[in-house]
Amino acid sequence: MDVLIMPQQDFEQFAQSNGSIFWFARDFMSFIGYQSWSSFRQVINKAVSVCMTLGIPVDENFKMQRRTIDGADVEDFKLSRFACYLVAMNGDIKKPAVAAAQAYFVTLAEATRRCLEEAESVERVHARGELTTEEKSLSAVASRSGVECYPYFQNAGYRGMYNMDLRKIRTLKGVPEGRSPLDFMGSEELAANLFRITQTRAKIERDGARGQRSLEAAAHSVGAEVRKAIVSIGGTPPEQLPAARDIRQVHTQIKATNRKFRKMDAPVSPRRLKTKPEDE
Repeated sequence: MDVLIMPQQDFEQFAQSNGSIFWFARDFMSFIGYQSWSSFRQVINKAVSVCMTLGIPVDENFKMQRRTIDGADVEDFKLSRFACYLVAMNGDIKKPAVAAAQAYFVTLAEATRRCLEEAESVERVHARGELTTEEKSLSAVASRSGVECYPYFQNAGYRGMYNMDLRKIRTLKGVPEGRSPLDFMGSEELAANLFRITQTRAKIERDGARGQRSLEAAAHSVGAEVRKAIVSIGGTPPEQLPAARDIRQVHTQIKATNRKFRKMDAPVSPRRLKTKPEDE
């Protein structure tokens, strides 16, 4: 099926300028097929999360502002071109306008991969950032509940979900020494692990498990239940999912896209403008 390409003039005509180029979020919302601000706000939140994970200044790309629209005072954002790109990549791909916007931004960034692969990369960054937060939360709960050796506790969760120890997972996925397997997982595998980690924390808090062995048993049982659910719905067992590109490479590429877009929309200093010599 052919991918729709968002016409350049349709997007660019919504641009505003106050020294730098920006788009109002509520204008962009309608442009890519969203009707509800609350739903679109969730997409913006995900895009902001990606920005924060990459260490890119949020206020350079997402500037909150109050506006009066149809007589009502409403929340809005000034979005940079890069912010629009992140929002589009986090949007609902089932919306034709979102798919068209994704294709346009990938073409604009001169990406060599297909549009859906670009969206997958942005989703991976968001999911990996959430996992980092949830891992810290689980570690704190486990520590308070009596875990003395966290690597053993962590391995129990992986063993339950993958039917193998973490060391074997690392070898199977080709994960370099000193790196987390999470950095080499696609969005599907990351989502499954995020569910495993959040449910492990919930089980420990709910059941009041205490001590190293009890907590390892809890982590293993949750991992096994997540695996069982995946298999029961016909999903691919996590150990059979292919390794994804190093998340650090993904970070580098998305940051490069940010630099490219900023350069495209940077105001031109009068000193840099060359005047044409008058005809003799």
